[in-house]
Amino acid sequence: MDEIAYMYHAIQLARKGCGWVNPNPMVGAVIVKDGKIIGQGYHKKYGELHAERNALENCQTPAIGATLYVTLEPCCHHGRTPPCTEAIIESGISRVVVGSYDPNPLVAGKGIGILRSHGIEVMENVVRDECDKLNKSFFHYIQNRTPYVVMKYAMTMDGKIATHTGRSQWITGSTARQRVHEDRHRYSAIMVGVGTILEDDPMLNCRLENGRNPLRIICDTSLRTPLQAKVVTTTDTASTLIATAMTDTNRHQPYLDAGCEIMVIPQKDNHIDLNSLMQRLGEKQIDSLLLEGGGTLNWSALQSCIVNKVQAYVAPKLFGGSGKTPVEGLGVDHPERAFLLSKPIITQIDEDILLESEVIWCLQES
Repeated sequence: MDEIAYMYHAIQLARKGCGWVNPNPMVGAVIVKDGKIIGQGYHKKYGELHAERNALENCQTPAIGATLYVTLEPCCHHGRTPPCTEAIIESGISRVVVGSYDPNPLVAGKGIGILRSHGIEVMENVVRDECDKLNKSFFHYIQNRTPYVVMKYAMTMDGKIATHTGRSQWITGSTARQRVHEDRHRYSAIMVGVGTILEDDPMLNCRLENGRNPLRIICDTSLRTPLQAKVVTTTDTASTLIATAMTDTNRHQPYLDAGCEIMVIPQKDNHIDLNSLMQRLGEKQIDSLLLEGGGTLNWSALQSCIVNKVQAYVAPKLFGGSGKTPVEGLGVDHPERAFLLSKPIITQIDEDILLESEVIWCLQES
């Protein structure tokens, strides 16, 4: 194996931590000596040992003179675990190959600097693009302290997310729906508006075997969520947070008694101030969320400039008529004021297509 192959192996290891390490990054590490892998590991769960320390613990022989391949710059600060740079230096590793830089101000080049100051050779930017892709949510969160927001919807080829009667189950096939549950496992939270709760009464959980349920966030300005709604009655299996402008604590109490969390958020344009909500969620260490709301919430999210990525599942079907569309609201008044997206990544998922784009420009009314 060559340098690139070892790093790709570390990337594969890192992916095993998906959904379990938030708000920490996914990291994989491989230790190589005399052309053989003698140790490997990954960050398994938030609060537990980092990838480098796991790889060292798994070493079959002493790591003196070995090369460490790690997808992210080793940490150099005390957090829930001790600095990985200390473990690397103590192990006798003579060379470190790094994929991504860590933008965390507590690290940000300092980890690499410490290793070099101790005579360890460091090679940087190996397979950096792929390593960066692992941790888009982490990079956004650590730099902005707000969640990385993915706006996801499924639509027909004529742009409908429901029929004229409001029926939407199911637009896409089972394989595409499986992919959605993988993302519910990946991201820390899932967010919808109260309209979705009233119309569909969804569970908003992850249905993967051994998957992790995201925090369920309901944007409910006037606190209209029914107490019998599934998101209220199932808080023993998945947490529910209701973001509301309702300040009457007597109205809060039945939801609190049911195990929900209430977060009071100020209003903006007669709705929850989504920017304020994102700030509060960031303070709760919610690093990422999947926005699965309807067209009204999607429009508000775009207007508030909180959306980082758009996922559009497109099914080979036509509904016609006046069915709902993914983004409603007033809409832009001129094509030049459209929300611009990056060139989409196109993935065929059985009969359906997934289009994924980053938001590269955001319209915000002055």
